[in-house]
Amino acid sequence: MADETNRSQPGAPPAASPAAAPAAHAPKPAAPRPAPVIPDLAGKTTNAASPGGQAAARAATAPAAAVAKAPARDPDDTSPLLTRRAWLGVAWGAFSAASAAALAATGRFMFPNVLNEPPQQFKAGFPNEYGMGVDERWKEKFGVWLVRTAEDIEQHAAGFYALSVTCTHLGCTPNYLSAENKFKCPCHGSGFRTTGVNFEGPAPRPLERVRVVLADDGQILVDKSRHFQRELGQWTDPEAFLKA
Repeated sequence: MADETNRSQPGAPPAASPAAAPAAHAPKPAAPRPAPVIPDLAGKTTNAASPGGQAAARAATAPAAAVAKAPARDPDDTSPLLTRRAWLGVAWGAFSAASAAALAATGRFMFPNVLNEPPQQFKAGFPNEYGMGVDERWKEKFGVWLVRTAEDIEQHAAGFYALSVTCTHLGCTPNYLSAENKFKCPCHGSGFRTTGVNFEGPAPRPLERVRVVLADDGQILVDKSRHFQRELGQWTDPEAFLKA
C-alpha cells in the first residue's frame, strides 16, 4: 500500500530505508589530542616526541626509579642515627672491650705486687778495709752505717757496730754530717751522735744497732734481721758489737 502511495504521489521524497536510519545517527570519531607539552633541558617548549622532551621525561622518572631500586629498611629499624646492624656492632664492641678489661684485671690479680727488698744479711768486707769513723758505703743499698771505733761506750773495746739508718722519731733517714761528727734528721731536726745516742730534737731514743759478727771467711757479716736497743740494755749483747 505504501509503495502504491509513493508511486501515486509524484514529486514526494523517497522514504528512507530501515538500514540507512541508524547510519545517519552514528557518533563522529574523536579528534586526536595533541602531544603533551614538556619543557626541554634548554628551556624551550617542545613535545614528548622531540629529543628535549624525551630527555626531560627520563629525568623526571629517574628519581622514582632510584627510589624503587633502593633497599627497603626493616620496619622495626626506626633509629634516625644508626641502623640496627650498626647498633649491634657497637654493642658487641662494647661487650668485647668490657670482657677484655675484666680478663686483664683478673690476670693482674693472679700476679700480686712483689716488693723486692735487699737481703737481710750481707758481707761487708774484711776489717782491715775500714778506717776509724762512719762508713756510708752500705747506707743506700742496705740501710746501715758501719762504724769503727777505738772504744765502744758500752763494751769498752775497739771494734765495729752497725747502726740502722731509720730515725726513731718518725722513720726518716738522717744524714751524716762529717764536719759536725753527728747524724741529723732532715724531717724534724733530731740529732744523734756517732755512737747512735740521741741528743737533740724530738727523737725519743737512740738509733738501733743491728747484729754484726765475723763470718767463717774472715769478712764482716751484717745481719739486719736482729736489732738491739740501748734503752733495753741490748747494746751489751756480744753480737751488737764486733771486737777487732
